[in-house]
Amino acid sequence: MSVSAAIPHPARRNTIIPGFGLTFGFTLTWLCLIVLIPLSAVFIRAAGLGWSGFMEVGLSPRALAAYRLSFGAALLAAAVNAVFGFLVAWILVRGDFPGKRVVSAIVDLPLALPTAVAGIALTALYAPNGWIGSLLEPLGLKVSYTPTGVAVALVFIGLPFVVRSVEPVLADLSVDVEEAAASLGATPFQTFRRVILPATMPALLTGFALAFARGVGEYGSVIFIAGNMPYVSEIAPLLIVTQLEQYNYAGATAIAVVMLLASFLVLLLINLIQVWARRRMTD
Repeated sequence: MSVSAAIPHPARRNTIIPGFGLTFGFTLTWLCLIVLIPLSAVFIRAAGLGWSGFMEVGLSPRALAAYRLSFGAALLAAAVNAVFGFLVAWILVRGDFPGKRVVSAIVDLPLALPTAVAGIALTALYAPNGWIGSLLEPLGLKVSYTPTGVAVALVFIGLPFVVRSVEPVLADLSVDVEEAAASLGATPFQTFRRVILPATMPALLTGFALAFARGVGEYGSVIFIAGNMPYVSEIAPLLIVTQLEQYNYAGATAIAVVMLLASFLVLLLINLIQVWARRRMTD
């Protein structure tokens, strides 16, 4: 028997889950059933309005105001979580203190807590007569029933995405790397900027994208604290629900299509930045 015949072909190597063609077919079928077909139905239903009807509903002044609030608050909340979520992940990885497991469990609480309960709790805290709102009221700061309240709710529900994205990377980043940078004369800020931040940037961007995506479509925790005033504190998901309550299904899908396309473009931009950060790190 020849040597070439004894060596298995790469495509025929045994794997844990054999049958790439079969599993790939199941993957495409599952994605079509769960993602592509429902999204296609949204586009098809919105197309029934025609271009003029789509523009009248999907790009109306009220809808544009809702888009600005939803996307603006989601971007702001994701940026805040990128900073403070990194700090929380750093403490959980590098720190050793009593109750560390309790703190780690609290980080995941926004994922387990029903969104409506979170919205009611935040509204009670930040209302003018709430524990925190009563302290902010004399300073002229109002959170509940304002766009600021929307951002606060999105910060609350988006924190776990950043922490859990960055935490494994920090755990793999040995302390010896920081000590080596310090031995070469690097200051703590230089070590953070040149060593830690480049290594964690892809994971940080992933957490940012996840927090943003969750914030754009968030509904339950926002409607209680937002106030839901048109042109002021009305989010786009609420506007979709309003259209559905009026049995205007085509109008609801038109707003959903605009949100879907805008979210896709923002996430695509974030992914491109993430790829650029990975290439720069490898170079």
